[in-house]
Amino acid sequence: MADSKNRATAAAILPLVGGASNITSVAHCMTRLRLGLADRALVDEDALKALPDVMGVVDDETYQIVLGPGKVARVTPEFETLVEEGKAAAPAAAPGPHAVTADELAAQGAELRAARKAKNATPFKLFLRRIANIFVPLIPALIGCGIIAGINGLLINLHWLPGVTPALAAIASGFMALIAVFVGHNTAKEFGGTPILGGAVAAIIVYAGVANIEAFGQKLSPGQGGVLGALGAAVLATYIEKWCRKWVPEAVDVLVTPTLTVLVSGLVTIFGLMFVAGEISTGIGTAANWLLDNTGAFAGLVLGGLFLPLVMLGLHQALIPIHTTLIEQQGYTVLLPVLAMAGAGQVGCAIAVFKRLKHNKSIRKTIKSALPAGFLGVGEPLIYGVSLPLGRPFITACVGGAAGGAFVGFFSMIGDKVGSTAIGPSGWALFPLLDGNKGLGTTVAIYGAGLLVGYIVGFVATYFFGFSKQMLLDLNVDTQEAAAGGSPEPLAPSEPTPSKVTASA
Repeated sequence: MADSKNRATAAAILPLVGGASNITSVAHCMTRLRLGLADRALVDEDALKALPDVMGVVDDETYQIVLGPGKVARVTPEFETLVEEGKAAAPAAAPGPHAVTADELAAQGAELRAARKAKNATPFKLFLRRIANIFVPLIPALIGCGIIAGINGLLINLHWLPGVTPALAAIASGFMALIAVFVGHNTAKEFGGTPILGGAVAAIIVYAGVANIEAFGQKLSPGQGGVLGALGAAVLATYIEKWCRKWVPEAVDVLVTPTLTVLVSGLVTIFGLMFVAGEISTGIGTAANWLLDNTGAFAGLVLGGLFLPLVMLGLHQALIPIHTTLIEQQGYTVLLPVLAMAGAGQVGCAIAVFKRLKHNKSIRKTIKSALPAGFLGVGEPLIYGVSLPLGRPFITACVGGAAGGAFVGFFSMIGDKVGSTAIGPSGWALFPLLDGNKGLGTTVAIYGAGLLVGYIVGFVATYFFGFSKQMLLDLNVDTQEAAAGGSPEPLAPSEPTPSKVTASA
């Protein structure tokens, strides 16, 4: 039954994004179906947003359809199957006057893509998105291994199952020990190189034999430079490979290009990148600790308050390398629990909207369906379905996140660090991953109290300052009755506009 429902959702989406022939790539992250489209002019965006299972869309480098956690992982395989079936069944294009129409549509689509990309295609944002594309596929393994590590730590503290805990430790640590290889593979793929060559060069960083090599007057250590070194090594390998493809004769390309790529980039990695990336990684850890130790409340205020806009723009994934570096160094990232407070502010905001708009059944229905995901730390459904289209509540949600972040940051400043052993989840889902320097009970209590502060401040700020009188007059009505009476229909959360924040006076 569930499979048929997911297939129906996929079947409803496919024609609205131009059909199988318009799909060039299909992928997904935790909440979004990410599509590569040949012609975005063929997308019926209004109809797409109106689908019951679609919580919003983001027009970015890929066309992103927000379906929510769990749902997207089940809809994506069904969607891929329909695309494959559609392409297999599509007849060859017939020559004739239709070719001219297709060319005209393609030209219009190119113009629209150029106009949309011009708004957000700054070099910095494009760079961050490429970094995100490298790490997003790693999130499921990071979550799974992190939770297993948390369970193992609990069993060790309770002195339960001593024969099993070493096995759990191996399962939890295996991926993190070799994460540099996966980062190298994905980096080469993202930058247009051969993925396996990127992985091969990055593998040098975690090879135990580097402990016998001396660089910059000191012995190297396996893993030195971590994911940052792997990223740099794979980028270098990609550029060397491209240079080889350009100058090496085709007759010997299969022998010369891989050899030169691995040899040159490998030597640079051993005698340069590992040391430099190691120093940078150490600097990141030192800076993060100093920031929270000395300016904890203020740092938490800023980080918690600005995280929702990053999520809105899809740029929050670019923080994954920093989190991963901190986990490699310290065993946990102190930044994630602070940033997680943004989701608490969003939840408090949504509850306030639910209370204020007692007569708007449409918005209240959206909140009911999206709130459970919000409590588990997935904020996109509430962002795109509620606060962002309304305007002011998005700002007050950020205020709640800032308050929660300041609370957690304050305790870090007085010596009670709260961290997460993995990345991905937040909200209530982060509890199994919590770790710190003052015991699990203290860590859980601080984090839980921070969530409560975020909920309360987000609720109060939205309830009292999230609506103007005119907004309440327009929105606090039954949408069905208003439509029947002929009056203008208020903003429907099923039709959000993620690329625009509605500024309400």
